[in-house]
Amino acid sequence: MTLPSPWLACRLRRPDAPVRLFCFPHSGGSVGEYVRWADPLPGVEVWGVQLPGRGARAEEAPLTRLRELVDTLVGAVDFGTSFAFFGHSLGALVAFETARRLRGLGRAPPDWLFLSAAPAPQLPPRGIPASHLDEDGLLTALEPIYGELALELREDAELRELILPGLRADLALVESYRHEAGAPLDCAMVVTGGTGDDLTREELEPWRAHTTGPFELHLLPGGHFYLREQKDALLRLLAHTVSRKDLKP
Repeated sequence: MTLPSPWLACRLRRPDAPVRLFCFPHSGGSVGEYVRWADPLPGVEVWGVQLPGRGARAEEAPLTRLRELVDTLVGAVDFGTSFAFFGHSLGALVAFETARRLRGLGRAPPDWLFLSAAPAPQLPPRGIPASHLDEDGLLTALEPIYGELALELREDAELRELILPGLRADLALVESYRHEAGAPLDCAMVVTGGTGDDLTREELEPWRAHTTGPFELHLLPGGHFYLREQKDALLRLLAHTVSRKDLKP
């Protein structure tokens, strides 16, 4: 990577680090949560992938179709070599399709693909479309997963104005997505999830079909956002994985 990009945020530059980790946030998520991982990952340069219409780019028009999002992203960002992708929930899907698009363009795909709390893309869609709902209906739909955030949004009109447009766009990305079969990647793939999430092992295990490289599945205590409760354990897993020579193609 030679130049900063509005798509990327980094809290602590480490140009000599052997690995760059690009983190793709969940629906409604912020890169701020992920760039702070730089502190406990001293051998990694951590970057957050900031989508238009979210966070610091809130005033930009959001993209609501995954293919357009991925094409625009890979056209704007040079990920370099020796890098990893981490994506949580929606971010896992974006990370996966970005890796496939890079390969399709003849560019270097990630050596490691960390996919968190997301069902394998070839499975039938989960849940009921919610992006079109009115404000009250959308908040009701969000409560089972987002809990306290949904309650905060109900009580704070300014926060709703700031967060809901990007969150609607994120939901539309998932709802409009249709998986297209393709050759598996050859990167190391590590899939993680929470033991208390309603996403089951049977929905995570089929990711195995999408790589010919090493595959691991790890379940950690917690719900859909287990990565907050188990941050230390998750980051130890990330650090250990990128240091293992047997998990690099």
